[in-house]
Amino acid sequence: MALADDIDIRIEGRAGRITLTRPEALNAMTYDMCMAIDAALRDWRDDPAVALVLFDATGDKAFCAGGDIAELYATGRAGDFAYGRTFWRDEYRMNALLFEYPKPVVSFLQGFTMGGGVGIGCHGSHRIVGESSRIAMPECGIGLMPDVGGTYILARAPGRIGEYLGLTAARMDAADAIYVGFADHYIPQSDWEAAKAALIKSGTVEPVLSSCYHDPGVSALQDAQGEIDLHFGSESIGFIAKSLEKDESDFAQNTLKALKRCAPLSGAATLAALARLRSPDLDMRRALEMEYRFTYRAMEHGDFLEGIRAQIIDKDRQPRWQFADLDVPVAVVEQMLAPLGENALTFEEDLT
Repeated sequence: MALADDIDIRIEGRAGRITLTRPEALNAMTYDMCMAIDAALRDWRDDPAVALVLFDATGDKAFCAGGDIAELYATGRAGDFAYGRTFWRDEYRMNALLFEYPKPVVSFLQGFTMGGGVGIGCHGSHRIVGESSRIAMPECGIGLMPDVGGTYILARAPGRIGEYLGLTAARMDAADAIYVGFADHYIPQSDWEAAKAALIKSGTVEPVLSSCYHDPGVSALQDAQGEIDLHFGSESIGFIAKSLEKDESDFAQNTLKALKRCAPLSGAATLAALARLRSPDLDMRRALEMEYRFTYRAMEHGDFLEGIRAQIIDKDRQPRWQFADLDVPVAVVEQMLAPLGENALTFEEDLT
């Protein structure tokens, strides 16, 4: 598919507009789309005609349900790990550029926002959710770990909700996303087009959007905070599973089922990464660099190719994970998260 059919990048009024236009593919992010976004952000950064950046997407089902993994799988199966490493490297650099952007960035996140969608939709200054919004980090279910800067948000989430979301791929509604830190404001979707028009015309975010904000309601994750903290306080995926097994509540048993869909090595690495990142001086670049250590090795040493085979290619939903007994050696986790030396993720210019 030609890039022109995948994404619409233009200037309208005072806004730089980026619209994902692959609704039939749930607006999944390709490498070319990622690079087009990167180029637009760099072009608009010092352009006085662009006062703000506005992200949205066509279709009702998804803002962006993740990255387009078909080429990643094909090249990895052929023993070519360079394509994936390049994809993730350049995507993460774009995520950092977006997070550190000097102008307001407003995103409208309908339907599914997952994986790569989080990387472009959840790092701006004003992240808008509505009644259909469902946000998740499902990477552990395909043998990766939360990435595209997702660990930055997870490490800053209340209590142990970051560990819970990373290991279970639980989907957040609007109220959950705001509570956890993936979104900022709830606006009914019937008001979105009027809000966009006002942003484009004025080039200012406040008070244009503030008049549209509504109460998102009660967050189920906030209500479950105590249970989540109780079970996910360990840095061992095996101990977390045992804790859930001892709890006969519906929440614990449903959470246990979700946890068992997680690649054990990915889950263990996620726990270790969040433990390392959780500090007052955490910044986005540090989170992305940590994520890249894992994704750089995910095809060759992790479970990524097997996860894609089971979930996407053969669709048998029977992945043959490493360490299926949930007993993941600490040394293996350390190897997956070890510094990459000359291959470490770097940022080509000072984006601040």
